[in-house]
Amino acid sequence: MGGRRNFGSLMRSICTCGDFQRGTSGHKKGFGSMSPRGVKLQIQDRHVVIDNGIFQVTLSNPAGIVTGISYNGIDNLLEVLNDESNRGYWDVVWNSLDGGKTGVFEVISGTKFEVIKETEEQVEVSFSRPWEPSLQGKLVPLNIDKRFIVLRGSSGFYSYAIYEHLGLPEWPAFSLGETRIAFKLRKEKYNHSLTPSISLKWLIVGKADPTPSILKSMCHREIQNAFKMWRMHKFHYMAVADNRRRFMPLPDDRLPGRGQPLAYPEAVLLVNPKEPELKGEVDDKYQYSCENKDLRVHGWISVESPPVGFWQITPSDEFRSGGPLKQNLSSHVGPTCLAMFLSGHYAGDDLSPKIGQGEAWKKVFGPVFIYLNSVVGGESGDDTLTLWEDAKTQDYQFWTRADENGYFNINAIQFYIPDPDPKYINRLYINHPDRFRQYGLWERYAELYPNEDLVYTVGVSDYRKDWFFAQVTKRKNDNTFQGTTWQIKFKLDNVDQTGTYKLRVAIASATLGELQVRVNDPNTNRPLFSSGLFGRDNAVARHGIHGLYWLFNVDIPNAVLTEGENNTIYMTQARGQTPWQNLMYDYIRFEGPSTDVPKAVI
Repeated sequence: MGGRRNFGSLMRSICTCGDFQRGTSGHKKGFGSMSPRGVKLQIQDRHVVIDNGIFQVTLSNPAGIVTGISYNGIDNLLEVLNDESNRGYWDVVWNSLDGGKTGVFEVISGTKFEVIKETEEQVEVSFSRPWEPSLQGKLVPLNIDKRFIVLRGSSGFYSYAIYEHLGLPEWPAFSLGETRIAFKLRKEKYNHSLTPSISLKWLIVGKADPTPSILKSMCHREIQNAFKMWRMHKFHYMAVADNRRRFMPLPDDRLPGRGQPLAYPEAVLLVNPKEPELKGEVDDKYQYSCENKDLRVHGWISVESPPVGFWQITPSDEFRSGGPLKQNLSSHVGPTCLAMFLSGHYAGDDLSPKIGQGEAWKKVFGPVFIYLNSVVGGESGDDTLTLWEDAKTQDYQFWTRADENGYFNINAIQFYIPDPDPKYINRLYINHPDRFRQYGLWERYAELYPNEDLVYTVGVSDYRKDWFFAQVTKRKNDNTFQGTTWQIKFKLDNVDQTGTYKLRVAIASATLGELQVRVNDPNTNRPLFSSGLFGRDNAVARHGIHGLYWLFNVDIPNAVLTEGENNTIYMTQARGQTPWQNLMYDYIRFEGPSTDVPKAVI
């Protein structure tokens, strides 16, 4: 978790608005008031309830699944139509390294409940699950201890977990592909004073959008009253960044009849959404991915009265893999809110921890803060959106830019990103700096280069208009795919006959690609360089512009070069079995054998 910082002080440091006071409102006037009441813990047979007077969180006992969050007069912010195990949970995706199961998804379910601390100031509880050899192949070989913490006067709760693989020979090898916390929020909410019967819940599942004629036919007063509250407290507005926030489609809009599946399951074209203005847009959870450095606060707002916000705040990146530029999921249609700790997204298996048989390994993931806010008496849209501004102030991380004393800006160079096909748009990203997040941009390459591939001439071409953002495959007439060869033309005033030239190729992302390099003869059977098959980033399909970084240094014999303008580097992405095999370039640099020979920087 970094350093030896006291856990209580770590929790309180997330509040940086300067007004934190125990037992009183610690935030801007107008947001949900803070109760001076101490924290109370209630242990039941099947549930554990923690209440600090501001909100109440309910967890299953001993599984440790968040089954309910009561706040601001709303009985449960989580989706009550889901099974209790599918509302707020920790999960993992793991792989056996001894030839057993791979890609195993597992919701972490505790078998032992324990109170770690219980005072009026703080309650911390543990839901642990040990592993033993009899569970091999059934559960990830880890001892897992999930923790939940509630503080007095805090409008939210914290969660972290301790994962441990013991250094004993009977503990098998495995890799950890993903671990996270997922919250499934209510898309439609009942009035907290109504408790629908089992038959009503069945009816709601079966008739998710009841018509007036159905309502008139119901004689039971409770059913009619409940349906009147059907559209209250919806979490439909999502915010990931200041320029990435919007009203989102409903999950029903992704189902057959309302949504049309596209090239992969996550991407759906909205053909008949419940909100007509969303018709023709593409919904894809990967369009809302963020780099770790920017994945600090995100979540959802219920714009109905009273407006309520549900936010996931990450106080530190130190427990995440991949560094500040690693991309992860955030929030997406569901409404779903994720706290990502490890994932293979935009990286593949290279960043997955691989634990050997009998290897001792232990790691803490988290803490993260689940923050709740509301506008007292707020009705207007302007009031509602202040919930996002308030949520941002809870994050104690602040990123600064560098200056001449050692801090510096790195301005990313963006290659040519085409306009999306009008059939596949997300209106959020029209005239947006993240235009690369539109769906289907890979298909535009073949439209721009139907007969020949890209040719770039140094000193004449403009990378902002002439260098397509990714070297993708082309679809052929028989619906198969083929690799592509790009040309870089350049001039050499003279050729040094005493040394070897160097081509340095930095790859920003690769997905099952192979880079081959030839110079001045595209037809040689054997290239000067071949990378072999590499990369599993899948950044193009997931609307990213980088994944893992690769650097290749290619020796170019002086004998293959000529003086003058007739030099061409042929860069082939040789694999073409699917539309997703591709390369993204960070930079390409051609160097002479000594400083006396001019260098061409491409």
